[in-house]
Amino acid sequence: MKALIQRVAKASVTVGDRTVGSIGHGLCVLVGIHRNDTDAEMEYIVRKILNLRLFSDGEDKKWMNSVVDMDYEVLCVSQFTLESTLKGNKPDFREAMVSEKSKAFYGKFLEALKSQYKPEKIQDGEFGSYMQVHIQNDGPVTIPIEKKPTKPDSGKANSKSNDASGQAAVCQGDNS
Repeated sequence: MKALIQRVAKASVTVGDRTVGSIGHGLCVLVGIHRNDTDAEMEYIVRKILNLRLFSDGEDKKWMNSVVDMDYEVLCVSQFTLESTLKGNKPDFREAMVSEKSKAFYGKFLEALKSQYKPEKIQDGEFGSYMQVHIQNDGPVTIPIEKKPTKPDSGKANSKSNDASGQAAVCQGDNS
């Protein structure tokens, strides 16, 4: 599982003309889910998001407080492209969890964040939609976090299918 954590002055996600998530000061987190991710990887990422000391204490001591300490917000955006590899100049997404499993896993991830912080402080985009992410990075501060899956690769064959937009998407076999 990967998370690209950005300290922000504000951030929002729109789908078409609708704003589906919006925060002020806090963290915007782009989340990539690997096909073999388990609760162990998710719990590690949740813990890091909530405990990273990315904010000053108000007395010019930098890197002293977490998003929880500051009572700030978190905006999460599911981004399967974080789990890409390059084949030449073309991205290959076969390491990303398949869409239906990924949607459930991402929902569980959001619930974990909400249960360990304040539910009203956790926002997100719209899973599977074409989104515009508006980020006013503060600093800028961007921290990549990765927890490699502990589960070995199942070795099942890839298949191609069409997503809702009709574009070909790479899908993996069952990850169980």
